[in-house]
Amino acid sequence: MQFIDRVEVEVEAGKGGDGMVAFRREKYVPAGGPSGGNGGRGGSVILVATEQLQTLLDFKYAHRFKAEDGKRGGPNNCTGASGSDRILKVPCGTMVYDAETEEIVGDLIEPNQTLCVAAGGKGGLGNQHFLSNRNRAPEKALPGLPGEIRQLRLELKLLAEVGIIGLPNAGKSTLISVLSAARPKIADYPFTTLIPNLGVVRKPTGDGTVFADIPGLIEGAHLGAGLGHDFLRHIERTRVLLHLVDVTAEDPIADYQVIQEELAAYGHGLSHRPQIVAMNKIDATDRNSEELEAIATELERLSSAPVFQISAVAKMGVEPMLQAVWMELDRLSESARSATSEFAIKAE
Repeated sequence: MQFIDRVEVEVEAGKGGDGMVAFRREKYVPAGGPSGGNGGRGGSVILVATEQLQTLLDFKYAHRFKAEDGKRGGPNNCTGASGSDRILKVPCGTMVYDAETEEIVGDLIEPNQTLCVAAGGKGGLGNQHFLSNRNRAPEKALPGLPGEIRQLRLELKLLAEVGIIGLPNAGKSTLISVLSAARPKIADYPFTTLIPNLGVVRKPTGDGTVFADIPGLIEGAHLGAGLGHDFLRHIERTRVLLHLVDVTAEDPIADYQVIQEELAAYGHGLSHRPQIVAMNKIDATDRNSEELEAIATELERLSSAPVFQISAVAKMGVEPMLQAVWMELDRLSESARSATSEFAIKAE
């Protein structure tokens, strides 16, 4: 399945039905009055978030979506039928922008969350509404109003609590395959992973936490180099970043700094996101324990974050690292609850 996370579409709501000019023609009513009904309302275009989709692939080839028009009003004061709404399903985490103004239209995060992106046109009035003492037989009705037409840009930002970052070949895909049931492509060359991979990792309590392997971050990623420009936005929703550093590289410290500089250049608060640093591939390096400790000490100084020495392939040191992740997530949850409680107290 192709991973499509950005598309542009045109949505058009339905036109309202026209009002009707009609008069009563009933037995024993010799001078029947106007009885033209109103037109029905046009259908709207509505986006609905669903957990059943993980990509915007459905919008790759179909770029225009139109709702049904309202029906014309009928005799005997009958209102025309409303047009059917056009329901478009999108993955949870989809942000909707107006393609012309760049204004944010909405952010669909929760399952079954809905967003009306184009409102249907109002139906026209029938001639019954134009009855007056001066005009007892109006022959006037109004046409239905057109529905909204909008150019939209849909951007998918994956919903994951933990984002795994690092330079290509740092072992991100291997780690997520060890921690979860995800089975990404793994090979010994850079840019093996071309799309973000999601995996659910079980906590000791049994709850599931979503990890995302973010591919393609290299120097200059925020300017469009590599794949990072396309996928940096997927880190925006993560609560904790798990930064993998390849200790078999020539200069692990410089590699760490490259990623940090890219996060800072991209903005959106990514450089201030809580991080846990893991030195990966300790089973494959020629460095001795003293050299590894020196690298760990320097990384702790630079990151002010916990640094772990692991081997994703051999599953060495993975559990202590995960415990640190769970503790950080619990701390963030507790902080959020405290902030909510303080806000509620002040509101009272």
